[in-house]
Amino acid sequence: MRILVTAASKHGSTAEIAELIGAVLVEEGLEASVLAPDEVGDLHGYDAVVLGSAVYAGHWLDPALRLAERNAAGLAGRPVWLFSSGPIGDPPIPAEHEVDAGRVEAVTRPVEHKVFAGALLRTRLGFAERALVTALRAPYEDFRDWAAIRHWARGIAAALTREGM
Repeated sequence: MRILVTAASKHGSTAEIAELIGAVLVEEGLEASVLAPDEVGDLHGYDAVVLGSAVYAGHWLDPALRLAERNAAGLAGRPVWLFSSGPIGDPPIPAEHEVDAGRVEAVTRPVEHKVFAGALLRTRLGFAERALVTALRAPYEDFRDWAAIRHWARGIAAALTREGM
């Protein structure tokens, strides 16, 4: 079984989540390819898709939205899991229910959409972004829960192998 794992990432933190998901799927005996959305042509040869995006101001990034739109028919015919990465802080901002992935959910009809906390790392931001972070008083920190991401990826593998999706 071949699984495509793809995620739109602005500064690399969400891409790192996709890499871990792909690695866990391989550990669980599946074949996973991890590609950026702009590197994905069609979905021929993939049995399932894990599609994610960094979230900014509650919205998915354009590369993930474009991938979903240009592959709508292929996504509708496969099991799809979605993930969003971006809420930061305690409590997380934006809250899980404020992540807008409605367009992608409508196209993909996902098995599940999981929202993971993101990371705000000073070393990955440009001057203007750092100024905005300072103005908003957002915390620089890596809030990603790697154990939760691994657990979720194992659940995907179990669903695919158990149910022969």
